[in-house]
Formats: sequence, C-alpha cells, structure tokens
Amino acid sequence: MKDMSEHRWLPAVAAVFVTSLIISNITAAKLIVLGPFYLPAAVLIFPVSYIFGDILTEVYGYAQARRVIWIGFACNLLAVLVLTLSVAMPPAPFWKIGALESPEASQQAFRAVFYATPRILLASFLAYLAGELLNSFVLAKMKVAMEGRHLWMRTIGSTVVGQFADSGIFILLAFYGTVPFPVLLTIAASQWLVKSAYEAFMTPFTYWAVRFLKRVEQEDFYDRLTDFNPLRWRD
Repeated sequence: MKDMSEHRWLPAVAAVFVTSLIISNITAAKLIVLGPFYLPAAVLIFPVSYIFGDILTEVYGYAQARRVIWIGFACNLLAVLVLTLSVAMPPAPFWKIGALESPEASQQAFRAVFYATPRILLASFLAYLAGELLNSFVLAKMKVAMEGRHLWMRTIGSTVVGQFADSGIFILLAFYGTVPFPVLLTIAASQWLVKSAYEAFMTPFTYWAVRFLKRVEQEDFYDRLTDFNPLRWRD
C-alpha cells in the first residue's frame, strides 16, 4: 500500500466524506417529508459518506478508509464541542437572528437547532462508527472473495449492512423509552430503506469515481493481509 501522501486524490475524497458527515449532523434537527416517509433532513447528505466510504475502501483499502473514518469521528467531535460551547455562552445584548425580536428568542432558536442532548450525541457517535466500519469491512471482504468483480453488488451489499447497523443503533439508543417500540422499528426501517436506495441510485457515479481514481492513482488495493482491528491507526 502506498503512503497516504502519495495519493493525490485521497485528501479530496476524505474531505467530502468528513464534510458530508458534519453537515448531516447539523441538518438532522429538521424533519422532512420524502414520499411516504418522515425523515431527518440529514438523509439528503449522510448517504454520501457511505458512497465515499465505499470509494475509499474499494480504491485505497480498508486501512486507509478506517483512518479517514476515525478522522471524521474526531472532526465531528470537535464540531459538536464548539457548537455546544457556542450555545452555552450568553448572547450579545444586540444580537438577533432574522426577524426574531430579542436576543433571548434568538438564543432559544439557536439552541433548538444546534444543541443535542448527551443521549443523542452518544447514539450518533456509536451508530456512525459501527455503520461506517462495518460498511468498509464488508466491502473489503467481498472484494477479495469476488476477486474484484461485481462492484455494484459490493457497494450495495456493504451499505445495506452498514446502514442497518447505523439506523438501528441510532434510533434505538436515541429514542427507546420515549417513542413506542413499533414506531421506532418503523422509523429505523424507513431510514435504512431510503439510505440503501440512495446508494443503489448513485451506483453509476460510484462506478465512474472508482474507475477514475484507480486510473489516476494507479491503485486498486486488495485487503488480503489486512489487520481489520477497528481500533488500529497504523496500517
């Protein structure tokens, strides 16, 4: 495997991955209607992290993808800490958001959008790590087993597994005991289906990106001897 500095496009792929993750956390506070489903607005961007996670693993290998996943975790943690601190600090006496009439009203609006309870944060962090690492692991194993054939089957299959873990862990940890259990299952299943369908729909883009990166990077890594310990940082 080449060193990270030898891959010209790896920083750009990692940047899209991390950015989509952070934006999804910021937009998750809004619920939207998507056909018959009620979903967080994050569904518009969060599946992109899985698409680029697939690209990372397919081109650069599990070890590089694992490193980017942990970088994303650290960046997300930093964003959460800064947002939490900004919510906790008192507003300036002249500060207002849009048409809101007072700093107090603006502060309430700001808090409603950017503050998350410790339970929600814990659920989000655990779901992200489990889902992304599973997604990368399954794709890497399938690539070796299939000898690099059927990319569409690997990307969709790994996403189905990863998104199942992500949606199930987040919904159950975040809302168990506050929402009837059958409703929790419906919400988790809806997110899983929509996110997996997103991945399938974006398969042509994934094919194009993988072919482009393999050609320009001269890299097509197979994880035959990889240490799949999710806590390992070095290759």
